[in-house]
Amino acid sequence: MESFKALGAKTFQIQLKQPFPAFLSLLTMKYCSVVPKEIVEHYGNDFRANPIGTGPFQFKIWEENTKLVLRRNPNYFEKDASGENLPYLEAIAITFLPDKQSEFLQFVQGNIDFLNSLDPSYQDEILDAAGQLRSTYTEDVNMISGPYLNTEYLGIFIGDSTNISSHHLLRKAMNYSFDRKKMITYLRSGIGTPAIHGFIPKGLPGFDNIKGFEYEPELAKKLVNQYIQETGNTSPEVAITTNGQYLNFCEYIQRELEKTGIKASVNVIPASTIRELRSKGELPIFRASWIADYPDAENYLSLFYSKNFAPNGPNYTHFKNVQFDEWYETALRETNADVRAQLYTKMDSLLISEAPLIPLYYDQVVRFTQKNVQGLGINAQNLLELKRVKKTH
Repeated sequence: MESFKALGAKTFQIQLKQPFPAFLSLLTMKYCSVVPKEIVEHYGNDFRANPIGTGPFQFKIWEENTKLVLRRNPNYFEKDASGENLPYLEAIAITFLPDKQSEFLQFVQGNIDFLNSLDPSYQDEILDAAGQLRSTYTEDVNMISGPYLNTEYLGIFIGDSTNISSHHLLRKAMNYSFDRKKMITYLRSGIGTPAIHGFIPKGLPGFDNIKGFEYEPELAKKLVNQYIQETGNTSPEVAITTNGQYLNFCEYIQRELEKTGIKASVNVIPASTIRELRSKGELPIFRASWIADYPDAENYLSLFYSKNFAPNGPNYTHFKNVQFDEWYETALRETNADVRAQLYTKMDSLLISEAPLIPLYYDQVVRFTQKNVQGLGINAQNLLELKRVKKTH
């Protein structure tokens, strides 16, 4: 950023050092919300416990890890189509429950109005095999779902050629070895889209322009045999690291890999440890996800830009390709949206060709509410917008 200044009461000017078309999308992040400078300077690090902003609700009470209460902001500027002031709700109470089963039980008992997730611990209880609400809940519960800018994947660390999992033939063999559609049907109750395109998720331009990895077990076996002939390693073995929440996915992939001639082990460790070891490049294959910080494909492709090598950036695979970097840098300067989308498609296609990752699925936003909650809606970033929500008694 070159400079910034207020031109008036309602105009704020930002001068960039160079073009960055994704910048407007970046400004939609909550980190860029408008807050009073005087309050931030007054409270310093305690601003988090004394927030003042311009949103539809205002801070009332916060007992950390227990409960947060927000009250309606009487000075909020927006109105609905009929001229009524927003928001409709008088207050919001957020309860913090670390145990997902307890959270679900509280929801079923009517003590909670809204669930913002689908957890494996109660997934089969509330949804049938087709991903629809079970008849037990249809009278009392509403379900809302739609595309989520989140790609779930296995990353392959290719910065160390001594890891056999980094070999290009095995990387491709692993991608062809399992049925993503079957995985979503049976392990996610149909919630999500099989990742048979690229890394860019459903909901962003260019998503369906790319042919990714389908289920081709015979091709996978052929690639494994080719690897054995080239290297002389007759018993290729890989190690996949995950946390407990995704163990069922990794165990399914483990079984499918073994059918192609690749022996696989699955290591389960805490998510915090995965993040630490992943940044250090100490995990040959690791489960990960990338949720969009802002709605632009650049946010995803930055994970494979060579100047973003972890731990100094999000390139955890240490993928490096001169052509990819050139396209990425060109896209950063390109202001024409159509031309930029074409560059994104080229980069994503190159990732499929080089296979530094194993895309699993593109996630879905899933929300459950009590029947008396109206107007919640959804969005592809799963941001919680409550200013148009109503609750009847």
